[in-house]
Amino acid sequence: MRGHTSVLIATLLLCPFAAAAQQQSPPPSLDPELQTARDEDRIRHLQPEVPGMGRGPTGLDLSLPMEWDPGTDPDPVEPLSITVENAVFLSLRNNQSLSVEQLQPLITGTFEAIERAQFDPTVFAELAVARDRIVRQPEEVEQSPFELRGERDTAELGIRQVLPTGTELQLSLGGVRQESNRAPEQFETRAGITLTQALLRGASIESNLARLRQSQLDTQASMYELRGFAEALVSDVETAYWNYVLAAERMNIFEEALSVAEQQLSDTLRRIDVGQLAETEEAAARAEVALRRQGLIDARSTREQRRLQLLRLMNPPDSDWDRQVETLDEPVMPEMPQDDVRAYLQLAQRLRPDLNEARLRVQRGELEVVRTRNGVLPRLDLFVTLGKSGYADSFGSAGRDIDGPGYDLQAGVRMEAPLGNRGPRAERRHAELSRQQAVESVANLAQLAALDVRVAWLEVDRSRELISATAATRELQEEVLRAEQARFGVGSATALTVAQAQRDLVESQLEEVEATIAYRLALIDLYWQSGTLLLRRGIAAPGNQEVVLR
Repeated sequence: MRGHTSVLIATLLLCPFAAAAQQQSPPPSLDPELQTARDEDRIRHLQPEVPGMGRGPTGLDLSLPMEWDPGTDPDPVEPLSITVENAVFLSLRNNQSLSVEQLQPLITGTFEAIERAQFDPTVFAELAVARDRIVRQPEEVEQSPFELRGERDTAELGIRQVLPTGTELQLSLGGVRQESNRAPEQFETRAGITLTQALLRGASIESNLARLRQSQLDTQASMYELRGFAEALVSDVETAYWNYVLAAERMNIFEEALSVAEQQLSDTLRRIDVGQLAETEEAAARAEVALRRQGLIDARSTREQRRLQLLRLMNPPDSDWDRQVETLDEPVMPEMPQDDVRAYLQLAQRLRPDLNEARLRVQRGELEVVRTRNGVLPRLDLFVTLGKSGYADSFGSAGRDIDGPGYDLQAGVRMEAPLGNRGPRAERRHAELSRQQAVESVANLAQLAALDVRVAWLEVDRSRELISATAATRELQEEVLRAEQARFGVGSATALTVAQAQRDLVESQLEEVEATIAYRLALIDLYWQSGTLLLRRGIAAPGNQEVVLR
């Protein structure tokens, strides 16, 4: 059984990306075993801790990518130049939501100590002083009433413990001093042992340990929940990073398109002035400039929104909302093989945190059935009390006399059973139905996971093929624009046809960039849905073991 210390050790341990970026080297081949040994070995040999970097409340220990050192972080007024690996590192180190989530396993782990404390020994002590004065009537009518005065001082010290077997043991040592106006002062010392053994309700070890084991499962479940949160965070950061790259590329395309449209307008006006073109051509050229300027305004606004979203996830130190961000990764298609969908399906069944957490809930429900089934039984306890007493005119003499003939012995059984037993029966029925619901939930989640993986895999396949198609379209649109510009130069084309060709080229350029970014986002989603995103990024976190239902 793991205690609170094990919770601290097993709590989230996140390290940054490996030195090789996603676009520099392909991920490990997705066979059914995911090269687990190699991944675990890589995680086990993390980069050394950078001096001056602290740890979070749960022992968070991050190592930096070799090419980036926050100790030389640029001045906050300078743009923050980052790769996607740096963005993920900053989010794992500084994201506020993750800082909050990391505390949950520690909080849940405290319930283990609470449940374990039920079996801790308890020391008890009692000290009492009693004085009484009683006036009694004599048996003979002629006699006068008489008075009884007594003193009784008691002290007791002992230890009591409840065992998982349903046994309660109590050892005690006590002394009594009593005196009255009818008897001399007398001292008594007693050493006793009491054993109470449950015979029906409370006699099952599995039932008595059920709540402790449930609290341990809750701690494990919170770790899987933390892993799922970390995986979602990494997915969100990478998605936000590439969306920001896309927004920047869109802005660059519109800036270039606006420059071309303005140059085209200048040429058109010059040719109108010399009489080579009719004045009606000016409107089409000016409309194209206005359209490109409108697109640039929207692109700049979108880029700003993406920047703010990325900053919120990374939460870099010594930065504010005005900190500019420069991305160092180019929107190019990563070269990596596409594995069969069945490999991803097998990995999802093993590694998805939500599935493993649901399996733990089934185990917890089984323990609840065991506990409530025991609660239906009537209470029947066997108790035995044995004591040895010594009597004398002082405590010291009474203690030495404890091995004398004085003793007391008591044994018996106690029974307790509620009429109808309606409450315990309802609790057992509730536990059985909840367990069945948890089993059905696992099957439902497994089906949804398979659907998510298949949809994500199809999206990867579609977006990969779309990249080559959009590239071919963009190349053809460039040829069309060159042809229209050449025709416009000799007067066989109008400014409107040139503007339309420019518009088609801009759209094809946007579609090509969007297809490349969509492919990267589809890969991120596929890795996330299959539960392998953290492993592929070299990030170690709890909850990387499959939960097997027995």
